[in-house]
Amino acid sequence: MTEGIIFNVQRYSLHDGPGIRTTVFLKGCPARCWWCHNPESQNPSPQTAWSQNRCISCDACLLACHEGLKPREACRACGDCAEACPTGARELLGTPTSVEEVLHLILKDRMFFEDSGGGVTFSGGEPLCQPAFLKELLLACRARGIHTAVDTAALCPPETLLDLAPLTDLFLFDLKCADDALHQKGTGVGNARILDNLTRLGRMHRNIWLRIPVIPGFNDTEAEMTALADLAARAAGVRQVWLLPYHGTWAAKPARLGTEPAAEALAAQTPAPQTMEHFARLFAARGLDTQIGGGA
Repeated sequence: MTEGIIFNVQRYSLHDGPGIRTTVFLKGCPARCWWCHNPESQNPSPQTAWSQNRCISCDACLLACHEGLKPREACRACGDCAEACPTGARELLGTPTSVEEVLHLILKDRMFFEDSGGGVTFSGGEPLCQPAFLKELLLACRARGIHTAVDTAALCPPETLLDLAPLTDLFLFDLKCADDALHQKGTGVGNARILDNLTRLGRMHRNIWLRIPVIPGFNDTEAEMTALADLAARAAGVRQVWLLPYHGTWAAKPARLGTEPAAEALAAQTPAPQTMEHFARLFAARGLDTQIGGGA
């Protein structure tokens, strides 16, 4: 079976589709959103992380490392330091895993899926960066009658997305903004392919939930939200829209990876409830089933 790289499996998830779900996070993403709440997902390869507040300076990681804990850029991400660390201060983020191993984890929660109308959600990162692995996972779930959702920004060739569409029960389609230049500024990539893929997907799939993060200083303007609402209303296949308020709970993660959070993130605040409700009314006025929930 094909192997892929995952960095987390979250059980009993309530925000990644209907019912109780198991969310499998795949590594790799071509975008660099400054508000990304999973920055450890961006690098497609395994990597190590270090949490200073958990470190007790016992040197167990130093003794375990064959390279003598060289600078992070020289790390081979073998995981020996993480295995030796007694407090979890050292972590290995990303593990080569087979379809069979992932399926074993998913099936542990099957009774919860059946009782709640839930299933499995494949997220990331951008899960379509590992299309062969994702396809085998979707096929394995389909063969066992497990409801599947794919959380994607569709940053992939259209043929990759459309190849997986018949195997996917629900698409959670991440849409950041309507303006291409603004999208490039906030995420490092343009949105022309994303919007084209949304159009293509809507022609053949009738269960798409748009997930739109509301990011202060980026897309939280009347003009941008109105443009997104108009875009959503035109898109075929869209069943629901979820507006996700920004939160800064991810802000400690970059330090663990040896990087710094973006300057925008340091100033950003969670949108006020009345702001979220106002934006939700813009979408609802266009006949869209609109929810506020989760977080971005």
